[in-house]
This record gives sequence, C-alpha cells and structure tokens, in this order.
Amino acid sequence: MLDLAFRLADEAGHAILAIRARGFETMHKADASVVTEADHAAELIIAAALREATPHIPVVAEEEMAAGHIPAEAEYLWLVDPLDGTREFAGSTDDFAVCIGLVRHGVPVMGVVGGPAYGTLYGGIVGGHAVKRDATGEHRINVRPPPEEGITVVASRRSANHARMQPYLEGRTVAHTLHTGSALKFCRIAEGLADLYPRFGRTMEWDTAAAQALLEAAGGSVRDAETGLPLRYGKPGFENPHFVAAAHP
Repeated sequence: MLDLAFRLADEAGHAILAIRARGFETMHKADASVVTEADHAAELIIAAALREATPHIPVVAEEEMAAGHIPAEAEYLWLVDPLDGTREFAGSTDDFAVCIGLVRHGVPVMGVVGGPAYGTLYGGIVGGHAVKRDATGEHRINVRPPPEEGITVVASRRSANHARMQPYLEGRTVAHTLHTGSALKFCRIAEGLADLYPRFGRTMEWDTAAAQALLEAAGGSVRDAETGLPLRYGKPGFENPHFVAAAHP
C-alpha cells in the first residue's frame, strides 16, 4: 500500500504541474475555499486507482466530500487531499502537496505526502520508518533533537499571527520561524528542519492523516491542542480540533 500511495502521489503531482504549466481557472466552492481543475484531475487519478487496487477500503477524498459523497464506516479508510494548499498553487507558489493517508480504526498507519513543485515525496509507516524520495534517491528521515539555540516553528503566513500562537509559544526559546504552506509543514519537521507546528485554524482530516502518519513514522507526534491526545480520524464531519505537530511527543 505504501508503494501504491507513492506511485499515485507521483502521478497526481505530474498532472498538477502539467495543468499549472498550461494555465487554469480558479473557482470557489460553497464554503468559499478555492478549487481548480488540478484538484479534480489529481483526485480522479488517486481515487480511481485506490478503488481498483483496494476495493474493500472506502476512499474519503476532499472534492468528493464537497459534492456530498460520504462513504460507509469501515475498518480501514483512505483519506485523500489531492491538492493540499490550493491557495498556494493558485497563487503561483510552490508550497502545495498531494496527501494520501491510510487509517485503521481511526488511527493513522501509513501516509505519503508529495511536494510536486520540489520533486519530493515523503512516506512512512507508523511503527516502521519514514523516507524522503528526491532526485538523489531515497533517504531515511527522522526528527531532530531540540537545537541548543532554540526551536524552529513552522507556520503558514496566514496562521502565524493567530491570537493563540504567541501565548502558546511563551516560555519556549524560538530561534526561527519557517513559513510554508500545506502538509509540507509536517514534512519539514519529519526531515529535521523544524521542530514545532501549532495549528489553531480549521483543518479537515484529509489535510492531516497522511502527514500525521509520516511524522509519527519519523519519531514525532500530532496531538489535540486541548487534550494532548493523538488526532483521531473518521469522526462525523471529518473536522479536526486544533492541534500541535511536534518533533518530540
């Protein structure tokens, strides 16, 4: 399943880049979030292939959910965000991602996050290990120990100034703030380039399932900001609570 997710994230990523190269129209969904042709094209590639390869596992995909297609409950569940960071994609930046996660009984077990514009793929199995694939090959990745000079906090430009961010960071020595978009924030922690990602804005399960599995495989954690418990999946509405992704549990 990990090999399947790697292949599909790569295929979807190439389709996204091809659409970006020739131009596209940006539209708005009912909730005012943006969507493009690339979102739909990538989702079609991923969802169709997952259903063919694993017909017993329901697929929860962002654009299908927006259209009202809610799958039945099952032991395993694919959670797919075919183009995470559509605003970044539409805004001609490179910080967008393809996310394919597998959960079992609500717990992430495997995930792949692709960064098409960077030519990178990240993947991991919880309880196993995490890897990064790029032009130089495949490399095992791990979270890093806390740097002596202070931690690096990763955040989007929109959420970095959230009212809860500074109070949460009080008492911590923050050496740097790294601004990036999409699930690539989790990847920066997983590969040892950052340490902490507090998220106090709205996210959905398909935004985080793959990234949580990747980060946990690399030695990190993703926990509910209020309870301290790991994020769970398959909830009614598929909406996440506020959370904190960190290099150290």
